Amino acid sequence: MPRKSTRLTFAVLATGAGVFSMLQSLVAPALPTVQHALHTSQSNATWVMTAYLLSASVFTPILGRVGDLTGKKRTLVAVLLAVLAGCLLAALAPNIGVLIVARVVQGVGGALFPLSFGIIRDEFAPGEVSGSISNLSAVIAAGGGVGIVAAGPIVSALDYRWLFWIPVGVVAVTVLIAARYVPESPKRAEGSVSWLGAVLLSAWLVTLLLPLSQAGQWGWGSAKVLGLFGTAVVLFAVWLLTEARSRTPLIDLRVMRLPVVWTTNAAALLFGAGMYALWSFLPGFVQTPSAAGYGFGASVTASGLLMLPMLIAMFGSGILSGRLEPRVGAKALLTAGAAFGALALALLALWHTAQWQIAVVSGLFGLGIGLAFASMANLVVGSVPPEQTGAATGMNANIRTIGGSIGAALTSVLVTGRLQPSGLPYASGYTHAWTLLAVFCLAAAGAALLVPVRRAQHVIAPVTERAAAAPARVR
Repeated sequence: MPRKSTRLTFAVLATGAGVFSMLQSLVAPALPTVQHALHTSQSNATWVMTAYLLSASVFTPILGRVGDLTGKKRTLVAVLLAVLAGCLLAALAPNIGVLIVARVVQGVGGALFPLSFGIIRDEFAPGEVSGSISNLSAVIAAGGGVGIVAAGPIVSALDYRWLFWIPVGVVAVTVLIAARYVPESPKRAEGSVSWLGAVLLSAWLVTLLLPLSQAGQWGWGSAKVLGLFGTAVVLFAVWLLTEARSRTPLIDLRVMRLPVVWTTNAAALLFGAGMYALWSFLPGFVQTPSAAGYGFGASVTASGLLMLPMLIAMFGSGILSGRLEPRVGAKALLTAGAAFGALALALLALWHTAQWQIAVVSGLFGLGIGLAFASMANLVVGSVPPEQTGAATGMNANIRTIGGSIGAALTSVLVTGRLQPSGLPYASGYTHAWTLLAVFCLAAAGAALLVPVRRAQHVIAPVTERAAAAPARVR
């Protein structure tokens, strides 16, 4: 029986993860305002997003593993304190340099996703786990939508600094409740943190994501971009070799090779490419003056409201997936979610001359996000041993982020590759981009079809028992 109220525990986890997810998208619509207020350049302002992305990518799998080893509740509280400190520093930042540092600190909150999934698996009754993970995934998905919708009204009514002051208050209360009421799980992984593995993982992630996020400014053929890509390949190979030989790896590669895990991660990579790129570029599309031959000249607030159907749909479908998963299975839901995403993007490529069309497409894509997020988390959590939950779900979230970086980078090439004399992109750039993203989501549906149907769950023995030929436990 749970030792504390699972409803209160879930509320704490949902609040923390939801705030972090909101912080991912909340700042993007306000970047021009931040740039003007802090008297900096556009290239410097983009580091507000890049620093957050890189930090979250590094800390998500590492602290997920630390939670598996040292205690998920303890790590959760520490991560929430880091998010609180990062938001407070951002709200007070006197210049762009301090704001970028604050965003790095906020990025530590990426670990809230794997830690929350692990706590649910450890503390909730078996019959509640799948539904709770689906509900939490719905909150995470909706958090990103809330950021896009809320940014404009907050900046217009208050000031961009309130994008951080509001989370300060919410996270402060969440920390106090988490420290008092969230139980510490007695389940711990064996071994210690592989710091060499952590350093190598951080290094190849940074050298991969940095050129993807900055290639538009540096140039795809520049020595800096090509050199970083080459370095990322070498570091990734060294990391794989190191992890394979380690007695206590940061990421157990045997878990990553499980058929359910690698196919789900492949779907996450491809779906992430479509999702994050759409979030990044659709507001710009609708804000473009109609004199460009497309767009509606919408304000930041109005463009956010056009995304409101996405927010409502992904929250509703995420909740619904928890009730459908026992009947149809997470594989079917992931396939359907990716297929809805592909359909929405294909319609957007053909159908974008009226604002109501954008709203319909937004809602359809939100339906896909809700189904896909919930099913990916359930597939990974249900297929790995309890002591690997944090690391495995952290890598799944990370792979989705990597896909998002790839999708956003390629979309940027298509949209900004040819510009009108006015400096605005041609409509064909957006059309080609939506088509490419539709292909990514369709490929994600194909990867989801490869996910094995789970009839019995085979749990891998801890890595420290590799020498022992222990039979798999079936439950």
